[in-house]
This record gives sequence, C-alpha cells and structure tokens, in this order.
Amino acid sequence: MSTIRLTMAQALVRAMAAQKCEIDGEVLPIFGGVWGIFGHGNVAGLGEALHGVRDALPTFRGHNEQGMVHAAVAYAKQMRRRRFMACTSSIGPGALNMVTGAGVAHVNRLPVLLLPGDVFANRLPDPVLQQVENWGDGTASASDCFRPVSRYFDRLTRPEQLIPAFNRAMAVLTDPAECGPVTLSLCQDVQAQAFDYPESFFAERPHRPRRQGPDARELADAVAALRSARRPMVIAGGGTLFSGAEDALARFCAARGLPVGETQAGKSSIPDSEPMNMGGIGVSGSSASNELAAKADLVLAVGTKLQDFTTGSWALFRDQGMRMIGLNAQPFDAAKHRALPLVADALAGLEALDQALGDWRAPAGWTGEAERVRAGWREEAAAYTALPGAEQNAAPSDAQVIGAVLRTAEPSDVVVCAAGGLPAELHKHWRTDRPGGYHMEYGFSCMGYEVAGGLGAKMAHPDREVIVMVGDGSFMMLNSELQTSVMLGHKIIVVLLDNNGFGCINRLQAACGGAAFNNLWRDSLHQKEYPSIDFALHARAVGAHAEKVAGLSELEDALRRARRADRSSVIVIDTDPMATTQAGGAWWDVTVPEVSVRPEVRASRDRYEAARQHQRLGN
Repeated sequence: MSTIRLTMAQALVRAMAAQKCEIDGEVLPIFGGVWGIFGHGNVAGLGEALHGVRDALPTFRGHNEQGMVHAAVAYAKQMRRRRFMACTSSIGPGALNMVTGAGVAHVNRLPVLLLPGDVFANRLPDPVLQQVENWGDGTASASDCFRPVSRYFDRLTRPEQLIPAFNRAMAVLTDPAECGPVTLSLCQDVQAQAFDYPESFFAERPHRPRRQGPDARELADAVAALRSARRPMVIAGGGTLFSGAEDALARFCAARGLPVGETQAGKSSIPDSEPMNMGGIGVSGSSASNELAAKADLVLAVGTKLQDFTTGSWALFRDQGMRMIGLNAQPFDAAKHRALPLVADALAGLEALDQALGDWRAPAGWTGEAERVRAGWREEAAAYTALPGAEQNAAPSDAQVIGAVLRTAEPSDVVVCAAGGLPAELHKHWRTDRPGGYHMEYGFSCMGYEVAGGLGAKMAHPDREVIVMVGDGSFMMLNSELQTSVMLGHKIIVVLLDNNGFGCINRLQAACGGAAFNNLWRDSLHQKEYPSIDFALHARAVGAHAEKVAGLSELEDALRRARRADRSSVIVIDTDPMATTQAGGAWWDVTVPEVSVRPEVRASRDRYEAARQHQRLGN
C-alpha cells in the first residue's frame, strides 16, 4: 500500500479537497471553502495545512465565529445541500461561539463541517489557555458542547483516527436523511502529528445524493388515502427544494387540483403564480392556506418536519378525521403525529404517487374553493403592501416596506431573513417564482443570522441579487460580516427596518397580557430617553454604502441605487413597531400564566384555554 507522510491537519484538508459533487453535469468541489478565525488551538496545525491547499480549498476569514457558521449554513441551504463549507476556530471561546451556528444547522438539517480546536491530547500543558476544566471528568472540554447540536461528533486524539472519522463525517454530510452538522474536534497537538496515510485516502471521490424510492406497501396506503379524500391538500416543506422536486410538485398539484400551503423552509418550492399555491401555512401563513387546512381531511406533508409554526401548534387542523401522509426521506419526520409514513426522496415519492394515482383528481368543488380563497387572500394581502394613504401619520409597517422592496425586485432576487416580526410578514407577502428566491432561517429563528446568511447566500449565487431584510434588534446582535461582504467583494443589499427595539416580542408580550417591558427602548429601564443609533454611519464605517430614507418612495429610489452600487449597501428606514398584518395567521401555543394580578393576563389566559381546545391529542 502506497502511503504519504502528512500531519493530521494536512491529511484532513487534502481529503476535503478531494471530495466532489456533480451539479447540472459539472463536477465541482463539494467544499465551497473553509471559514476560519485562527487562534492558538488551530493556527499552527490547521492554519499551516490550509495555507498549503489554498488554491484548491480557499480559506475565508470571518469577524465572528458564529457569523462565519451562519454564512456557511446559508451557503449550504442555497446550494440545496449539494455543496457546503467547513468552519474552524481556536479552543474555548472561539469554539463556543460556533455552537449557536451548529444549532442553526442542526435544526434546519443543513450540512456544515465544524473543526474546533481542542485541548492537548497528551495533557502535558494542562490547563492550557482557554481550557474549560471539569473537576469530575478529565476528558471533557469546551467542544463537548457541540455534541447535542451535531449529527456526528468525534474528538481526534490520534492522527490515524482521521480516516474513519472523516469517512463517517462525509457519509452524514451527504445523506439526505441524516444530513446536518458534523463536528470533528481537533486536539491541537494531534493536528501537528504525522502519520503515514494511504494515498487512496486522497483519491477524488464523487458524492451523489441518494434518491430513495418508496416502499410498495407505504405507497399503496398513501394512494388509497388520497383517493378516498374529499378535501386533500399539500404542505410543501424544505425537503422539496433539497430534493429538486419543485417542478414535479407544481405539475402534480396542478394536474390533481390540490391546493398547496408552504412552510417557511418550503416557500419558493412552488411558483407564487401557480394557481394552486395558497401561500404560507400556519402561524405566519395566509388566510387561504389556513382556511383550507382547517377543513382538510387529508394532508400530504412533503419534506417538512411539521414544526409548531406550520401546524398552529397542532390546532390548525379542525377535521376530527383528518389523516396525514408524511413523505420524507427521514423516517423520524415521516411518521410524526401518526402520519401514514411514505419514506422516500421527495422527487421519487411524488413521481411514484403521480404514476400510481392515474387520472385521479381532487373533487372539483374543493379545487374551486381553493381558487376562490386564494383570490380573496391575494386581494386582501395587496392592501397591506400598497403605498400608504395620505391619512397615515405613523411610520410605515413591515408589510409596506416589503411592498416597496417587491416593487423594485427582479425575478431572480433572493430575500434573506431569520427573526423578529419580518418572518411572518415575508411568509405572507413575499412573492417569487424562482426556487431559492425566499431564504428564511426559521428552524432556529436565530437573531443575528441575517447579514452573515445573506453573505453565504451571495457566495452560493453570485449572479443573483441578495436582499437582506432585518430589524434593528437582530442587526445589533451580529452585523460584523457586513464588513466581510465588502472585504470579499460579495455585494448584498441590507434593508434595515428600525422600530427602536424588539417590536415582535413587544407585540407578543402585549398579546399575552403583559405590560410593555424591556423590549422597546422606550419601555426599558436604561434611561429616560432611548438612544438613537445611526445605522447608516455604522455601515459606512465598515466600508458599505449606506443611507437613511424618510419614506417608501425614497426607499424605492435607494434600492435602485443599491442595485447599481459596486459594493454592499445598507438602507435604513424607520418603521412602526405596532403595525402588523392582521389577516391570515393562526394560533400559536405560548403559555400564559395561570395566576396574575393583571386583568389583561387573566383575560389572555381565558383565550389561551379556549384555543387549546382545538389542539389535536393522541398524536
């Protein structure tokens, strides 16, 4: 057996560079690059190794470890999990900063390879700088925090352990069912240790996504359930996009007269212009989707994990006999809530259903009802996104800002968001006919994802305009990768909606009967006059173009200028923290205190108890 003597770190990056994928007939490196912030836990070992392969495996320097993981996660999401990135940090705080990003990847089932530095395997310098010591466990380190948010975790304490660990890592990163973050915690002395690795370990290796077909019996059960349904509908989840099944889904639903509700992850998996697209479903969904969901007697859930925002905390479906078919590559998701499991790749499953159903269509009356409620919803939604009338004295709403962005948008645009009130408004109002035109991180709904996520989306699709919509609260959480976008030349447009605080949670606080407290600046205890933050000046300070606009017309003009700009732009607009789209939406289970001196809380508890009566039990 031919071998080559390399350090563990050198072997790791060479193996990474040898991994390939095929997209539209083109063979590409499966790793789009490595994000790295160096410290004593990785600069000498992995840093030296990355320098040696920088032409084949580029390294990008971030400003914040959490931000660079967000960028990597967004890249993988936009690439539909076909390509992904790695992230490396030092030990201690650098590693722990990546854990939140790992949680984002884990919840959203997205691949990213995390390479935190770790303590010395030989333990001679213990405790090393930044080492977390556990008095009851000599094997513990800060990297153990990655265990619950990793699909696969391994700590490399000998250089030869890299071979099985890396092979397992690649299997998880490329598996449609297991996919998620992988952590290889690299002891810093082991990174620099040499071993005679087999040359075959570095041979080019192609990875092709598995397309598992459905079990014949599960398929037969699903077909029988659809044929017997009187009011069937479809929920399109993110797995539809990961599978590349969007065209098949659109054809399937159009031919069968099946209305479709989109999850946050699944939005853009069916064109907005498709007559059977009812828009978002659930807590942040449209009145069209939610009205039909309440009546549906069968739901075909395609590629969705059915989180509570999708199901209205399982109070959305009111038909007592409603059945569900779970078409999903992951058996855990397919069988949720006593669904008929149809374990398969979304595209393979839809094609099998389509063939087996023959000329079956949903009842004409049900399809007609879907068309009517869709038309009603779109008329209603248009009023929320229209320019305000002369009588409006308050600052514009989030929906009105979305309307302004849409009026200047191109079909290829990608909107990126994650947290606050904007996800609900965008789920209802953003319109796109292009897959990937809606990029919402709503599995974790991680504040601070937006700017870094926009950068990752742009790196995945440099030919598409990426528009980040973000509130002031989330922007303040993490904005440093704005400078990274300027430094790397990956231009994004940031529309920053400033409502002077955490407007979304302030509204939730009020809905639960709570007093306005600690969310908006004016309701905090810091000082009598809340501060005014010059976000445009901040953006200019890190090299971006920036301006603050006085209204929606100015916003549209600024967006056109931003499109022509040669670098990232930030456009700031003041918005009303109280205004929100009242149409659409569904109940969400946020527990209200049983006992309170506030009558508003007691009234909210009564409403809460009434709403809970609709939750489905025994699932």
